[in-house]
Amino acid sequence: MNLRRRPVSAAHQLQPAEPLARGAAFAQQRRLPITKLLAGVAFGAVVLPHAAAAADMLKALPAPAYDWSGFYVGAHTGYLRGHSNATLLDPAFAAQASNGSGGVTAGAQAGYNWLTRSGVLLGLEADISFPSYLPANAVLSEFSGTPSQLQHLDFYGGVRARLGIAAGQWLPYVTGGLAYAHERYLTDPESDKTLNGRIGWVAGAGLEYGFTPHWSARIEYLYSDYQRASVALPGGGRYESALTLQTLRVGLNRRLDWLGGGDTVPFAAVADPESDRWEIHGQTTVVGQGYPSFRSPYDGANSLAPNGQFKTTWSSSIFANVRLWDGGELYLNPEFLQGYGLSDTVGVAGFPNGEGQKSGFAYPHFSPSRFYLRQTFGLGGEQEQLASSASQLSGKADISRLTFQVGRFSVVDVFDGNSYAHDPRRDFMNWSIWASGAFDYAADKLGLTYGATAELNQKQWAIRAGYFLMDAESNSNNFDMKLLRRGEYVAELETRYTLFGQPGKLRTLGFINSVYAGSYRETLDNPLLNLDITQTRKGRIKYGYAFNLEQAVTADVGLFGRWSWNDGRNEIMSFTDIDDSFSGGVSIRGASWSRPDDVIGIAGATNGLSRDHRDFLAAGGLGPLIGDGRLNYRRENILEAYYAYAVTPAWTATADYQYIVNPAFNADRGPVSVFSGRLHGEF
Repeated sequence: MNLRRRPVSAAHQLQPAEPLARGAAFAQQRRLPITKLLAGVAFGAVVLPHAAAAADMLKALPAPAYDWSGFYVGAHTGYLRGHSNATLLDPAFAAQASNGSGGVTAGAQAGYNWLTRSGVLLGLEADISFPSYLPANAVLSEFSGTPSQLQHLDFYGGVRARLGIAAGQWLPYVTGGLAYAHERYLTDPESDKTLNGRIGWVAGAGLEYGFTPHWSARIEYLYSDYQRASVALPGGGRYESALTLQTLRVGLNRRLDWLGGGDTVPFAAVADPESDRWEIHGQTTVVGQGYPSFRSPYDGANSLAPNGQFKTTWSSSIFANVRLWDGGELYLNPEFLQGYGLSDTVGVAGFPNGEGQKSGFAYPHFSPSRFYLRQTFGLGGEQEQLASSASQLSGKADISRLTFQVGRFSVVDVFDGNSYAHDPRRDFMNWSIWASGAFDYAADKLGLTYGATAELNQKQWAIRAGYFLMDAESNSNNFDMKLLRRGEYVAELETRYTLFGQPGKLRTLGFINSVYAGSYRETLDNPLLNLDITQTRKGRIKYGYAFNLEQAVTADVGLFGRWSWNDGRNEIMSFTDIDDSFSGGVSIRGASWSRPDDVIGIAGATNGLSRDHRDFLAAGGLGPLIGDGRLNYRRENILEAYYAYAVTPAWTATADYQYIVNPAFNADRGPVSVFSGRLHGEF
């Protein structure tokens, strides 16, 4: 499912300031003032007496050594190769296998260095790593059969000593210490599981380079060997295995002077000489969400559980943005994801948690998420200042410009934007309110895809178009690689205007999906298929549109509305089971009650299905998010209200309430009251 919580506004949409554009203003406040401090140092050198002579002398001196001493924190990513000599001892048989797995891994580290006068470095470092969100990357060993058994790695790490030689800005080192790993043994079905932890030893070597006064990059190799495990399984068998892990990874570290090294400059005010070319932002969001029991005379495979429940989701992200050349920019957005949506993110078409995901994770999993190139060509004329943000490097650009973007990102990073309802980490959380519900945009289960876009921006309007890879089949992580023949084509016209002295925007969007999909009606018309829509899959076309309006009423009050529709004949590919949707609401900043950074949001949505879609569900069919086994069809109606309280400039706590009538379009079930708490931090 999609991490449908994840739209990031397109950085290249450079537009006049909007009254509730909270992200840009915040980002400007929090941006590391690296260039300012560097400029101050340069100015001091210029005005010193005999500055020219001093500069000549400095040129002859070697570059100052990097200060390796003190505390540091950092992150890493790389390739993990695991090997497990496993034996499955079952009451009926014994089997032995030697299995291995490999895939992307990432994590974080923190440590402290002591540097002797002779240049010998002694350090202590702790780290933790997590496998990729793709399940196969974490499977260490597997036994097929009925039932099947597999060994799955949850996380691993270590506490290690480091011994190195500081040679200026370079630090070669060796390392070794205690290793630990946490794993689970799964019996089909996956709910039958056994957890296990084990310890061992780790050793390796690396090379680190201090490329700015407070940042360093490294490459290292680690080998871990763990004690043999013997785990009793619920069915009476036993899973015995040895485990070794090998990791080749690159990392980035940030020295923290204020925790004990060098000067006392706080983290947010440290000078780095490359800041005019790169920026780093980050965010973390925790959502707790639950509801009490509700009326439910029956339920099905994709129903919201009628008994009360509470679930949490967590995401943490880094946004590393680099200016490569004039107009060329690289954007990287690695993320860690954990948690489950309500009922594993099924049961409501307008799902109440934008951070919820169908690929639920009991422990954090790594996703490379976004990585894309952007090239902007200025066409001359008037310029405007770009604010620094997670998806935008600061600087000046021509208002009249042409921008191209290619790589991995979300369709709604570029399309269907809205100043008041577009970021479930900060504003409305319901899927059919922060996005156009009937816009079945291309995405994998995390809400991302690969594609290319082009945009022509002018002062009063912008037109943008894009092509994106679609799922190979409904709601999957596999993309259909029949380029151009299959995929999503989307175009949007954005017009900007002023009404009663206040800015507004109207976005008109159209999309065509060429996909490998099943037909609701063809599946219903053939009883021999037993509602298996996969049997009717072939190349098909889905099309639709969306209108998206935002209008400032005052500097602190804004209105928004969306209307979206698709033809509703073929199965939903990647978003949610909605064929038409209307939503709208109001966003109010707290200046009138002396809380200018607080926000109140109130909105509603009404969602519907096509005739073919509702007949399919009524007969017992299943969609990506809904399917109660039968259906007493009514429109799904949602009310959402939230209060976002600015705890500090970096942290916001939100209380959110949603009232859902006819969940999954079924008048026999509900209504449901969903209560949520959200904590969001960013820098």
